[in-house]
Amino acid sequence: MDVNFVGENLLPGQIGQFFVVLSFGAALLSLISYFFATKYPEEKSWKQLGRIGFWVNAISIVVIGSTLFYIIYNHLFEYHYAWAHSSMTLPTHYIISSFWEGQEGSFWLWMFWQVVLGAILLFKAKSWESPVMTFVMLCQVFLASMLIGVEIFGSRWGSSPFILFRDAMDFPFLKDPNYLSMVKDGRGLNPLLQNYWMVIHPPTLFLGFASMIVPFAYAAAGLWTKRYKEWINPGLPWALFAVMILGAGIIMGSFWAYEALNFGGFWAWDPVENVSIIPWLTLIAAVHVMVAYKNTGHAYFTACFLSLISFVLVIYASYLTRSGILGETSVHSFTSLGMSGQLIAFNITFLVLMIVLLVVRKKDMPSTKKEEEIYSREFWLFIGALVLTVACVQMIATTSIPVFNALFGTKVAPPIDPIPHYNKWQGAFAVVVMLLTAFTQFLKYKRTDGRKFWAATLASFIFALLIAGAIVYFTNIYTNIMYILITLTSVFCILANLRILGDSFKGKWRLAGSAVSHIGFGLLLIGALIAAATNEVISVNSSNYIAVAGFDQVEKPGDNLFLSEGEPVDMGKYRITYVGDSVAKPNVFYKIKYEEIDEESGNVKSSFILKPFAQNNPQMGGLIGTPGTKHFLTHDIYTLITAAASDSQAPAQHEQQAASAGFDDYEEPATYLVSIGDTLRYRNGYYVIEGLNKDATLKDMPKAEGDLFVGLKIKVVSADNKEYHAEPVFLIKGGNTFDFHKDVNEQGLRFRFSKIVPDQNKFELIAYQKPLPEKKWVVFKAIKFPYINFFWVGTIVMTIGFCMAIYRRVKDGRRNPKTKEQTA
Repeated sequence: MDVNFVGENLLPGQIGQFFVVLSFGAALLSLISYFFATKYPEEKSWKQLGRIGFWVNAISIVVIGSTLFYIIYNHLFEYHYAWAHSSMTLPTHYIISSFWEGQEGSFWLWMFWQVVLGAILLFKAKSWESPVMTFVMLCQVFLASMLIGVEIFGSRWGSSPFILFRDAMDFPFLKDPNYLSMVKDGRGLNPLLQNYWMVIHPPTLFLGFASMIVPFAYAAAGLWTKRYKEWINPGLPWALFAVMILGAGIIMGSFWAYEALNFGGFWAWDPVENVSIIPWLTLIAAVHVMVAYKNTGHAYFTACFLSLISFVLVIYASYLTRSGILGETSVHSFTSLGMSGQLIAFNITFLVLMIVLLVVRKKDMPSTKKEEEIYSREFWLFIGALVLTVACVQMIATTSIPVFNALFGTKVAPPIDPIPHYNKWQGAFAVVVMLLTAFTQFLKYKRTDGRKFWAATLASFIFALLIAGAIVYFTNIYTNIMYILITLTSVFCILANLRILGDSFKGKWRLAGSAVSHIGFGLLLIGALIAAATNEVISVNSSNYIAVAGFDQVEKPGDNLFLSEGEPVDMGKYRITYVGDSVAKPNVFYKIKYEEIDEESGNVKSSFILKPFAQNNPQMGGLIGTPGTKHFLTHDIYTLITAAASDSQAPAQHEQQAASAGFDDYEEPATYLVSIGDTLRYRNGYYVIEGLNKDATLKDMPKAEGDLFVGLKIKVVSADNKEYHAEPVFLIKGGNTFDFHKDVNEQGLRFRFSKIVPDQNKFELIAYQKPLPEKKWVVFKAIKFPYINFFWVGTIVMTIGFCMAIYRRVKDGRRNPKTKEQTA
């Protein structure tokens, strides 16, 4: 017998699920059509059918996204996705973030961006449309299958965002036809994701992931159709675009980590961070090798391999983050939705395609018999690409330890402290890469005069030594040889590329894009190094003790300071005061005032207030803090709440419990025999017995004949002269006596009129008073990050350089797409 569930709005889910299935079918139709359009180019109907399939897929994806957002925005908690990722209290921008918090939403985001890129390809790819779109739509088929959420031969394929709450969960109350009346709110957005960067970081990152398919598709199409040399020209601007966008997405993630996560930094070598940067590095290597091939004809196989493997690594990254195999080794990864098999098939399909194309076409690939000269740019570009690839192999090997353990039944443990482990290896690779990036600027393609090369290189290197020496000295990083080498090679890279940039002002503007990108990367690396190597905890606690139970189990007491509200504490050159807090549910914003004190006069030189916030989230283990940061030109002051007396739940609990507070919430009562006109004192003022009310009434209690209802009128006057009135009631009913208390919640008072003593003309009054509230306090940690602005400035400069390089490549392609360029 079918159950009619009350209040469910099923139409949006039915519409959404219909278009999920339609998007899969349309993607499959487009894939097959484009495949045959490539095989039989003379039959134009195949291409037309491929386009129809693509546009139906595109419309379906837009409808899916619109419907899912409608469900989330309108809090239709009958749908599991809305309940699991949103809540009534979320502002609109966090509702947008909740859209892609789950796997289904992030897969949709990937599909959406591929549709946008595919639409551009339809108008711009021209003769490349059919073979390139074949690979794009193959990827789209796999992505659409992740949302389809149907059972085929007993196996579930995908996870639909439109599955109902009662179908997704096995809670007993969900079998009740009126279960929606019991679902008051959703589970809400992960507190760590409640940051404005999470509104723009995932869309940018997934645009980067989606754009990686395009260089793959061009390389694969070139090999498939035997147009070996032609694909480099249209593929290179797309590769640069993918590098720029994915790089921007990764940097936005580091912004988020810096401003929202509580590990006190911008990069923690988390497995998910690693698997996002690996394909970025391999595609950077591919771009450089593609440029070398365009100018010399060398390293064609390497250019193809790196372009293809970059997208395969994107799929592998998706498997690691979505399959659940990383377990608790990453704070970023999704929990498994049972799609491991599909993700593996996705990965294997594109890996096999890559291997088959490379092996089958190897004999026909363009090659040159002449070996590269050591004094040539293409030789060292190839070496640089090789170094980047080896660096990626090291990251993949360590990050994939859980995969190796699952495959081979081993029990190899990941590094206990990943940061020094990766820093040791990747620091060495960074030195080599920056050195290569510097001196290759003085080399020309095919052959360079050795004396001119050494003269230019040594001149820049000497200046780099002087500047790097000054940086090392003033930032106090001279105790670590790796820091010195990274600083030296980064400065060398910046100076060498500044020289190239100077030449661009003399008319060689075509070189400006790569020079600006390299300068930005050098600045980024210097900023990251100095900030990470020299950041210092300034909230030093010399007692190494925090009077909070269990605090030393989760934090280092020596790195944290205890603040009571309104009581200043000295911290180096600052005087710190916790001046109060404000509630914006579910968060509490703590106001921490910094005052810089002049040592001689004791006067305040400058002051500012930081507002780090936190929320008490039992599902995530307690207090989740989000730092507040003050940005200066030369450094940042980063402040994080690590413990607090007043968490986000206290105000709400107070409101709910005030009316029903038990007598246990009060101190021991005082009992008085009082007369009319008596005045009695309490902690915060006094109260006066004003008289009796012989006509008192009680709610929901009718007065019968012989009953006596008497109220005792009490006026309460607080220390700030505010007046409150209370009237406890004494009742005689059926020969029994009862009393009914009255509260003055604002003053924490409760009164009971418990007895009448007629022979003394007095009345027994019992007065209760709540204990003094605990004084508010917080424990906080403050870190100083010197020169971190180099990191952010480097990011901006690098992105500008990529834009310039893309513009140049697109313009060159339009001018003469089949002619090799002579410069890079």
